[in-house]
Amino acid sequence: MILVTGTNGNLGSATLAALRAGGVAATGGSRTPGPGTRHLDFDDRTSLDLAGVSTLVLISAGYAEDDQVVGRHAAVLDAAVRDGVDHVVYTSLTTAGDHLGFALAHRATERLIRASGLHWTILRNGLYAELFGGLLTWAGEGVESAFGDGALAAVAREDLADAAAAVAANPARHRGRVHELVGTPITAGQLADRLGVAHRTIGLGEYRRRLLDESPGLLPFQPPMLVSIASAVRHGFLDGTAPDLADLLGRPVRDPLASAATAAAAARPEASLW
Repeated sequence: MILVTGTNGNLGSATLAALRAGGVAATGGSRTPGPGTRHLDFDDRTSLDLAGVSTLVLISAGYAEDDQVVGRHAAVLDAAVRDGVDHVVYTSLTTAGDHLGFALAHRATERLIRASGLHWTILRNGLYAELFGGLLTWAGEGVESAFGDGALAAVAREDLADAAAAVAANPARHRGRVHELVGTPITAGQLADRLGVAHRTIGLGEYRRRLLDESPGLLPFQPPMLVSIASAVRHGFLDGTAPDLADLLGRPVRDPLASAATAAAAARPEASLW
């Protein structure tokens, strides 16, 4: 049986749905499980029951400081070894993402996986197109960003879910492999054109100030993480392409501009305010 972690989140739930749509026996696990899924809390080792699981799709448990993320992943990998899991598929970060502020937890987890004795496949996922769109800020009659003219090889989240499902359904074929799952490079200017509005670039210092002073809901580690994304895009470190994603999917990738535009439009102020 296949088990997908983090199925209360977007990528995990989409991966589980893709597996089930393909007729594959799969279940999910999360801290807040829904019907037909398991309770798995990476911060509570007593909850980590992986009995009967042959392939584990480990969705990265981010949104925390590095030590907490790595500790969570170590706990579930220990449970996988203990309970006889054969293969782990891990959703990591694109190789180019080594410049990002949250890369360390992914690379440390990859080390743990390689040392675990489990069979493994690592999916080095590019950044979501939905994230790219969501990071644009509506201002006046246009959008602003700190991305400058830089491009991001963005990926629709649903494509990454479909790729993870394809690997998990036939793990032996992908044993010991690292797949670089990046998409088509897009820019903030192209996204603004798709939205039919103007784009204005702001500096990284102004972007950081806004994150610190005007975004009270952010956790302490998130502003530097987001600035690292903007800087890496702006300076051309995240625009590289690779064929792995389309090869895994057996079809062309989804248009990342469409996914990014949908996310950006969802954050647009009400028309009555314009």
